[in-house]
Amino acid sequence: MRTIVIGGGFGGMAAALRARRRGHEVTLIERCAQLGGRAQVFEDRGFRFDAGPTVITAPFLFEELFELFGKRLSDYVELIALDTWYQFYFQDGRRFSYGADMAATLDNIRAFNARDVEGYQRLLESSREIFEIGFEQLADRPFHRFSTMAAQVPALLRLKSYRSVWGMVSAHIEDPSLRQAFSIPPLLVGGNPFHTTSIYALIPWLERRWGVHFPVGGTGALVAAMERLMREEGITIATDTTVERILSQGRRANGVALAGGERLPADLVISNADAAHLYTSMVDTVPASLRFKLEHARYSMGLFVLYLGTDRQFPDAEHHTIWMGPRFRELLADIFEHHRLAADFSLYVHRPTATDPSFAPPGGDSFYILAPVPNLQGNVDWHTEAERLADSIIDALDRTTLPGLRESLVTRFHMTPEDFSERYLSRFGTGFSIAPIFRQSAWFRFHNRSEALDNLLLVGAGTHPGAGVPGVLSSARVLEHLLPSV
Repeated sequence: MRTIVIGGGFGGMAAALRARRRGHEVTLIERCAQLGGRAQVFEDRGFRFDAGPTVITAPFLFEELFELFGKRLSDYVELIALDTWYQFYFQDGRRFSYGADMAATLDNIRAFNARDVEGYQRLLESSREIFEIGFEQLADRPFHRFSTMAAQVPALLRLKSYRSVWGMVSAHIEDPSLRQAFSIPPLLVGGNPFHTTSIYALIPWLERRWGVHFPVGGTGALVAAMERLMREEGITIATDTTVERILSQGRRANGVALAGGERLPADLVISNADAAHLYTSMVDTVPASLRFKLEHARYSMGLFVLYLGTDRQFPDAEHHTIWMGPRFRELLADIFEHHRLAADFSLYVHRPTATDPSFAPPGGDSFYILAPVPNLQGNVDWHTEAERLADSIIDALDRTTLPGLRESLVTRFHMTPEDFSERYLSRFGTGFSIAPIFRQSAWFRFHNRSEALDNLLLVGAGTHPGAGVPGVLSSARVLEHLLPSV
């Protein structure tokens, strides 16, 4: 069976491996020069930068892909478990360290509010209950039939999945700063914590159970490990190649058309492309149900990513820092509802050199700094605003957590939502496809088995179960129920 996989992100690579294990003749086609999708790697002046995902949880989802072929992930790449997962910085100067040491975490919570120690333990227990249903039972199950969704309604109601993540956190945590800290996980998958279904509150338990990891060499090293495995197992890989259209006859795909005019035949097509782009630009006939979904979809935020290299080190900065701005709910409303670029911001700061010095020349540091921003549904002139925003971010960090940052800069560059649109063909330049709200979960997301073509399967952020590295790897797990064996 000739199977073509469109897109070499983590979802596409995982799908290619699972199809190959079933005996398919697999060709993976990637638009970028490197595999990885959003997980590209940039290099400049001796500095290395992971372009996309940097937080690795649930390493077993990678391990099982290698185990399919009797191999071990640890023979391809080394994962380091981090002790401090995130350090939160608040505008009043206080910091909150959150990590693997449970006793230390509880002590750090106690320093903010003693009553929240018990509240956090209740929150973690609620997260565990959600994880056992939302992840262990539902994350790798296809939801292309409404009956599957209907059967889960009692469990979802019992877990109060109609409640937002913020609502769930606030039911357990009193301190305003800690409420913000424990409501951050939806932003890691593109959602507003005030609107994201609390099914995504499973992330704290996921982190607590398996930890937060960093691959030596960065996320790019994980991509390289998967590429090596694919080549060893006989998967054909084409990079710098764009699929423009899926060829079809009736309700069956029979190949793909490339940007250069070449046509490749296929018995099965698996798309890791942005699902909204797939149905608006790559499929000839889209049924009314899909058109309705596209017209009424709510999309995730955009991302402004600033990459900095410095000629000095900042040893007080942890591997992962969440830098909280002066506003929280109001800033998120500007981003998600008003599509307005505000003067203030909150930041995720990644300092890989805290764990792996190879990311910078000796004595230097490498930084990836992410600011949630409006997607391209907003009227932001990024040609004008990008440098202004970059300067504001550098100044804010220089004044607070990274004193001396500006004067130590060796290199700086950035990506905006326009880059996400142009490079990754992401609709509205979003970082995470459609938003993770309740009415866009499970059956309500773009189905893993296409509604348009019978032999078109979907993986990636816009499909079930959702965005984030565990989500897209789990979307390929869903295919175990849908892939034909040879």
